[in-house]
Amino acid sequence: MKRRILIQSIRRGWHTLISRKVFLTCLILVPLAFIFFFIDMMDEGVAMKVPSAVVDLDHSSMSRQVTRTLSSSELVDVSRKIESFHEGVTQVRRGDIFGFFMIPADFQRDALSGRTPTITYYCNMTYFVPGTLMFKGFKTVAVTTAGGLVQTTLVSAGMNSGAVSSMIQPVAIQQQGIGNPWMNYNYYLTNSFVPGIIALMVALVAAYSICEEMKRGSSISWLRDAGGSMVVALVGKLLPQAVVASCIGVLCQAIMYGFNDFPMHCPAWHMVLAMIMLVVASQAFAVIVCCTLPNLRFAVSICSLCGILAFSIAAFSFPVEQMYPSIGIFSYILPVRYYFLIYIDQALNGIPLYFSRWYYVALMIFPLVSFVGLPRLKKHMLNPVYLP
Repeated sequence: MKRRILIQSIRRGWHTLISRKVFLTCLILVPLAFIFFFIDMMDEGVAMKVPSAVVDLDHSSMSRQVTRTLSSSELVDVSRKIESFHEGVTQVRRGDIFGFFMIPADFQRDALSGRTPTITYYCNMTYFVPGTLMFKGFKTVAVTTAGGLVQTTLVSAGMNSGAVSSMIQPVAIQQQGIGNPWMNYNYYLTNSFVPGIIALMVALVAAYSICEEMKRGSSISWLRDAGGSMVVALVGKLLPQAVVASCIGVLCQAIMYGFNDFPMHCPAWHMVLAMIMLVVASQAFAVIVCCTLPNLRFAVSICSLCGILAFSIAAFSFPVEQMYPSIGIFSYILPVRYYFLIYIDQALNGIPLYFSRWYYVALMIFPLVSFVGLPRLKKHMLNPVYLP
């Protein structure tokens, strides 16, 4: 009898899912659109050759050498040579270039005479990634030029070139990128934003489909078909959504790790399990919100707000330890935070599964916590009152 009721409830959930195009769009089309967007946008791993310009007011052999050094940088593309500061600012405002490198007049004369010429570079930081890359390229050339001028001056004064080199750079720095030595933005952004989008869509669809029963006044028949059990009703409604979302999530992982060779230094089932648990935890988060605020507008708004804030406070781009405690504490109530930690530990660093066990446990806690509020949710479902 109970098995028949559960099957009947699941059939109703499947019918509801496939009859609403918005549900299928959120669970299937949106995640796939985002993963193809990020993979295509970051196909080269990191933005290279940012369009820039040089304002050479000196036109000397030394300034031309600086321009050639800048042109050889892999971060900037000196596509234009302009003649004045105002022309450079105008082209930046038009969006033709993202910044320009300015060599002052009498640059070579001042450098050789021991004066201190000033090299200025302007970067449009409105566009953060190209602006930051350009700033790095400009600064590298400026520091290299400054070091070369110092070396030339000291050697001209009679110092040994070897001693001058050790004085300018007493310590050789070697950079080693741990986990992502390729400095590939694609490995980082796609693996954080796509699971975040999936978690957001899953929570929204779950919250909407639950509270919609109350809005339409069909919550009583929904519970009656489930034999009066709130657990059976939720399983019947959310299980079809979980299956679809999990399949899409695993497909996204296959696209990243299989077809695009994203680093994965762990058995595949570690990440597949994490994705399935992320989907279930996101649904449980939506159930918790619906139990707390059994109102369609409020529940969907809270899930949307938490899902969007997850991109900021789940430590995708800023470490939780450096956040204000009153803000950082909210990262621990977001399921996608624990998926991201699993990805770092397992796929990137490949550490033993034992050391990531608590992150899996944290994802399991969300469904358990959702059971606490089910009596309250059932009470409102039996007495549906929709407040617009």
